[in-house]
Amino acid sequence: MTATQTHCPYCALQCGMTLTPELPTRLGMPGVRLEPAEFPVNRGGLCAKGFTAADLLDHPDRLLTPLVRKEPGNRDSPLREASWEEAYERIVTAIRDSQEEFGLDSVGAFGGGGLTNEKAYALGKFVRVALRSSAIDYNGRFCMSSAATAANRSLGIDRGLPFPLADVAEARTVLLVGANPADAMPPSMQYLDTGRANGAKHIVVDPRRTNTANGAHLHLQPLPGTDLVLANGMLHIAIREGWVDEAYIAERTEGFPAVRSATNSYWPERVERLTGVPEAQLRETVRLLATEGPSMILTARGAEQHSNGTDTAQAWLNLALALGLVGRPFSGYGTITGQGNGQGGREHGQKADQLPGYRRLDDPAARAHVAGVWGVDPDELPRPGVSAYEMIDGLGAEGGVKVLWVLASNIVVSAPHSNNVVDKLRRLDFLVVSDIFLSETAGLADVVLPTAQWAEEEGTMTNLEGRVIRRKMALPPPPLVKSDLTVLTELAGHLGRGEFFTDEPRVVFEELRRASAGGIADYAGISYERIESEQGVFWPCPDEEHPGTPRLFAASFPTASGRARFVRVDHRDAAELPDSTFPYVLTTGRNMQQYQSGNQTRRVRALTVALPEPRAEIHPDLARRHGIADGDLVELRSRRGAATLRARLSDGIRPDTVFAPFHWPGANALTNPALDPHSKMPAFKVCAIALAKAEDGSF
Repeated sequence: MTATQTHCPYCALQCGMTLTPELPTRLGMPGVRLEPAEFPVNRGGLCAKGFTAADLLDHPDRLLTPLVRKEPGNRDSPLREASWEEAYERIVTAIRDSQEEFGLDSVGAFGGGGLTNEKAYALGKFVRVALRSSAIDYNGRFCMSSAATAANRSLGIDRGLPFPLADVAEARTVLLVGANPADAMPPSMQYLDTGRANGAKHIVVDPRRTNTANGAHLHLQPLPGTDLVLANGMLHIAIREGWVDEAYIAERTEGFPAVRSATNSYWPERVERLTGVPEAQLRETVRLLATEGPSMILTARGAEQHSNGTDTAQAWLNLALALGLVGRPFSGYGTITGQGNGQGGREHGQKADQLPGYRRLDDPAARAHVAGVWGVDPDELPRPGVSAYEMIDGLGAEGGVKVLWVLASNIVVSAPHSNNVVDKLRRLDFLVVSDIFLSETAGLADVVLPTAQWAEEEGTMTNLEGRVIRRKMALPPPPLVKSDLTVLTELAGHLGRGEFFTDEPRVVFEELRRASAGGIADYAGISYERIESEQGVFWPCPDEEHPGTPRLFAASFPTASGRARFVRVDHRDAAELPDSTFPYVLTTGRNMQQYQSGNQTRRVRALTVALPEPRAEIHPDLARRHGIADGDLVELRSRRGAATLRARLSDGIRPDTVFAPFHWPGANALTNPALDPHSKMPAFKVCAIALAKAEDGSF
């Protein structure tokens, strides 16, 4: 039996694993045995999600044929099985009718951070070449966009970790802001554990005492939405105590005087009052970062999913630059990518304003280069469209998208203000969803297309380090299931643009290499063969003689001046603050056993047994005030909706804050879609709520 070396379908670690053929499965298809592999990222480790990933390949809920509404145009009629020909006919008719009546931009696509680089690239090309529309964005807008925007404007490049994950084990001080890798990506903890075993000190900033915080030297518990204050306050202390690296600032950066001036108003007493973090903890954190190096500052969604998320990420980047951390060995600033291909998915054209290689769609030179690779006139390419939530909020409205194709995303669960999302989806003239299961979003569709799973396809992914790796086919998909690349190619053919597309992953990747050449995310020197022989290649890699770039910024920054830019940022209140009607703060996040919207993991028995339902984490003092006991059902209510969850009492969370996981429908009925003005990231991490025992229902 031939074993296949491939990678986990879940988070951005992209852990290595081996799939070995076994007896046929319950669907009558070849089965596989899954084992961890000695890949440089996971080093033989897997989390519970990774170990059970193969359970989904033959799951009885799996979509095995296209589905269409029994009564065309009536989404209240049941879905029935259909041929691909019928499904395509309905989709193409809807596209043509809409574009004829409402214009090219009335048809759009919403992609996902789990798509391979080849599929993300082909989807962006499909929308702009086959549909000739500007209407495309993806769920990564809800994940990495704020940190990406801050990194681009300050460092000239957005790569989540500008160094290999293994470097974390060598850092002597690590500050984790809004990150809980112990639950979100457990195999990564081996690097933190190794560092601590060698004497490193870790500081965790989180309103909850998470499993990551349990092992930290310090745990800072700020009020959600005040991380920018915390960062500026730490920089204030560093300046006052003489801990900033003046030589580094002079030699390698620009713009520091404005930032220095801005921090004058963030004296420790004010910062403590606004954040709730004691002054002594502020000073100890800065002292460790400045004097016990090498040091790293790592941010994640807890710091970034805010209406000021870009500026918050920028504040932590400013601190890292002022301390001279960036570009030095085992040191620096990084952000922890969440989705499996969250990094690659945003580099090659799924975002509304981007072309492959992280090029700007409004840049004439970028348009000319990519159009040349695609074989079209640059003037045919549309202008930039709107961001993910803006697209959703405009569905069905005048000037908005009327026909939408959703791939690898379950926006009914994952997008903010989910009641509004459902309402907008229902206003569409036509909805198509491609998925492996009938997700909550697919359940609203006119046409549902079954798609191949991770072990049934070829392609590349780019992990949180910027390491491009290969996903390999271990078994064929079920007979009537097609890969997204095939569907994109066949639909393009039905639309009269088939000559521009192919469903051969290797051919698509070769074109991607040419399209990305010379861009920020340059893959030109990366081939399938190199990935195989080198266990992944780090971008940028401009030619085949180039070794790849595991570590960025050692000599210079890819900015016009070659220097990193400080950017002044000031605190502003969260878009929604508690008041007498909604007196508490809700923050959302992950549990260890589930992933993203739960469309996959909620179907794995071992994971649902371990965590069968969502639980609202509430401090005992807050629970006592409302007569709530551990295990009671509680109703959480915001200005947008309500959700009922079972209470989990914990003294590890702030008494003014409630935590809810977003893997089930419910939490995002509450969240606020207020957008960051720079990144268009919604404010997932802060909204005002009230709570009561579900039996009572009064506030």
